[in-house]
Amino acid sequence: MEFLYEYGLFLAKTATFVIAAAAVILISVAAAIKPKSKKGEIEIDDISEQLDDLKNDFIASTFSKKALKAHHKAQKNDAKKSTDEQSKPRLYVLDFNGSMDAHEVDSLREEITAIVAIADPKQDKVLVRLESGGGVVHGYGLAASQLQRIKNRGIHLTVAIDKVAASGGYMMACVADEIVAAPFAIVGSIGVIAQIPNFNKILKKNDVDFEQITAGEFKRTLTLFGENTDKAREKFKEEIEQTHDLFKQFVSSQRPSLDINLVATGEHWFATQALEKGLVDTIETSDDTLLKYQDERQIYKIKYKVKKSLSDKLAIGLSNTVNKTGISLLSRLKGLNP
Repeated sequence: MEFLYEYGLFLAKTATFVIAAAAVILISVAAAIKPKSKKGEIEIDDISEQLDDLKNDFIASTFSKKALKAHHKAQKNDAKKSTDEQSKPRLYVLDFNGSMDAHEVDSLREEITAIVAIADPKQDKVLVRLESGGGVVHGYGLAASQLQRIKNRGIHLTVAIDKVAASGGYMMACVADEIVAAPFAIVGSIGVIAQIPNFNKILKKNDVDFEQITAGEFKRTLTLFGENTDKAREKFKEEIEQTHDLFKQFVSSQRPSLDINLVATGEHWFATQALEKGLVDTIETSDDTLLKYQDERQIYKIKYKVKKSLSDKLAIGLSNTVNKTGISLLSRLKGLNP
């Protein structure tokens, strides 16, 4: 058994060396390959077709044969009278699940560019299903500007909030012509926050000096390792207040009927409360919004999918291989160990 155990360890070491060598070679090859200029592509899903299939499957499972036959007959009659699919006005659906740094805006800008290039402002609409608790100001400022591009083209924009659109998330949502929200969705948080730890006392306690050289009185205000001054704190607070003022001005420009001083306290509310304050327009889930448009519009979901580079694919594949090999060898070694 001791021999088998030692042999198993030898195999594990050998496998690790081979995988590591293969990884170096593959990554080098991938780096040498010139990447293509096209990084992603637009994917289009026919939501209208999906909803119809869901409805038809349910009917087929619940209707009697006689009722099902009558239903199919009625469908044929309606199909003759109905407007051709190509001439129907369209509803374009986008999903935005925002992170702290709002990096999802890279895909959002591509999706919006595709829509504004083909949408008919006179009849087409856009629905953005938004979920975000906010994040960095510049990231969400850009995301809001991307949504503004839709309105600038005269295309009606609806934002649907099923869970949360707070802080930067609401900065995006307020751009819409109409905001719909599920009853318990979290909305608002029109405020600005900045938090920074300071390790100066720990450094002093351990006799560690920290030096920082700047040019310009307020190039750096609060710092992680230096000793913060009251003057630096006041300047930092002033910058936070300025950002908050800009946030308030932006929301007011988009929804002028709001009592901005009442809602820009940094608080958040559930959608039913937010409706009373004018932060949202309708209590409704995004699912109900889609069903509302199902008969009158052709609904498409637009998504920009980023293509993974060869090096990314190789890295993922090698990672999975290493994990599987490690788990397999560990299981075998445990089985061999008396």
